[in-house]
Formats: sequence, structure tokens, C-alpha cells
Amino acid sequence: MLKSLANEAVVALLKLLSVLPYTLLVSLGYGLGFIAARIPSERNRVVKTNLHLCFPELSEDAINTLKNQHWRLLGRSLVEKSIIWRGSKKQLSDMIEVRSEVDLSDRRPRILVNMHFVGIEGSIILSALAKQNKWPRTSGFFQRMKNPFFNQKIIQWRNRFGGNSIDRQGNSIALIREIRNGSFIIIAPDIDLGLKDSVFTPFFDIQTNTITAVSRLASIANAEVCLMTTTLKPDESGYLCSISKPLVDFPSENPKEDTARLNQIFEKEIRLRPAEYYWVHKRFKNRPNNEASPY
Repeated sequence: MLKSLANEAVVALLKLLSVLPYTLLVSLGYGLGFIAARIPSERNRVVKTNLHLCFPELSEDAINTLKNQHWRLLGRSLVEKSIIWRGSKKQLSDMIEVRSEVDLSDRRPRILVNMHFVGIEGSIILSALAKQNKWPRTSGFFQRMKNPFFNQKIIQWRNRFGGNSIDRQGNSIALIREIRNGSFIIIAPDIDLGLKDSVFTPFFDIQTNTITAVSRLASIANAEVCLMTTTLKPDESGYLCSISKPLVDFPSENPKEDTARLNQIFEKEIRLRPAEYYWVHKRFKNRPNNEASPY
């Protein structure tokens, strides 16, 4: 009973946050991030560990500054999920601008490779604008949540404009069908999802466990692969969802080389805006040759 009431209270809170003036919502998020950055916690330790591993050239003061900047933006993105999950099409359009170097209405088999910047959930804008722009629907893998109530709710909210969330566990056939039908397929391969169908390739000069799904699916479905990044605008007034031209000579006949290439592309993008990357994830938890986890 108490758990059910707590779940409903969170749903109500998300709705309340979604109707606040956007500037107020952002300020609340920045305040939440400011507090989180200064409370000792496991995730705070994960952020610092990741930053030390990826930027060994930075001083301790520089690492702490970057850590605080990251939490500031992470706090903002957390409260902005109220709009992502419960907001209107207009709210999403006001918050996120789409710029694409490919014709999104041509229905070519295409995979959009999304990175875990703080604005990653902004990809929902493609679903929100699909009908008016005659774009196909958006499909993508989702990771099951431990809370069954919110697992179902978030799927419902993400799909409210006609999107299609596909359980990543054992549903590759469904995803291949969507690719061949010309749907937008979004995959975010830059997190550690376990050793199955993965390889160790360099990421910030660290051998990093990375899934090979993008290369394999692109090859099977004869799909082009474009990079999609959703990042803060320079004035922090909102987000820009950018879709690149297709990667040249991708996929190749070697999934490991393709995956390594993607990791290098990700690293280049992250170095342009390091505070926006999702450093709270234990990106290096699985290690080659039974090495000890840095966490």
C-alpha cells in the first residue's frame, strides 16, 4: 500500500514539475545538482573515478570543478524528465530543436547512434514531431527497470506520440524488422551492458566493454548509421538534437573494428563537452583478463 502511494506521488510530482515555467524548472534542477555534487555518495565516487580515469592530465581541483559542472547539468536533466515523460508536444518543441543532415522522411533503413549525454532522452522529439513532418515512427531498445510500476509507466510515456520501445533482451528480430520498414532506430551503445555480444575496445585509452549491436544490426539490415547527439545549446536555453550524415564505410566486415571506431567518435564528442557526459554510469565495471573493477 505504501509503495503504491509513493509511486503515485512520484507520478503526481512529475506532472506538477512539467507545468512549471521552464526557467524555474531549470533553476530547480541546477539547485538539485549543486546539492548532489556536495553529498558523499557512491555515485559521486563513481563520477570522480571515471573523470580520473579519462582525464589523468587534470589536477584534483580541475576534476572537482568538472564533477560539480556535471552534477549541475545532471540535476537539470533529472527534473527535465518531467517534460520528456509527461510534457506536451509544444513543450518538447520549445525545449529541443532538431537539425539533421539527412532527409528524415525518406524511410531509408537507418540506425541513429545516440550517446549518453545528459540530454539523451531528448530523442523523444522525433516521435513528437513525426506526424506533422511525415517522419516514420521511432523505435529503440529499453532497459528494464527494477520497479515494475515505473517500468510500464515510462514505456507508456515514451510511446505516447507513437513511438515503439523494444525490450533489449531477446528482441533483435523485432528491431531488424523496424529498421527494414524505415523506422527511426535509436541505439545507445556507450554503456556497459555485460559481456554478452560485447568486445573490449579503447575508450579514453582504456579497454572498455562495448556492445557490437550497431555494427551487427547495420550489416544484417543493410542500414546506414548516423550519429545523433542531444546537447545543450551554448546559452543553455534548451537542447539541440543533431543528426549527422551517414558514417562512411560503416559497417565493415569486422564488428570489433566498427565498435572501436564508434568509441573513438564518442570520445571526440565527449571532449568537446565533457560536463554533459553521463559520468555516473560505471562504464569500466567489466574488465578484461579478470582485472579488478576500478569501482
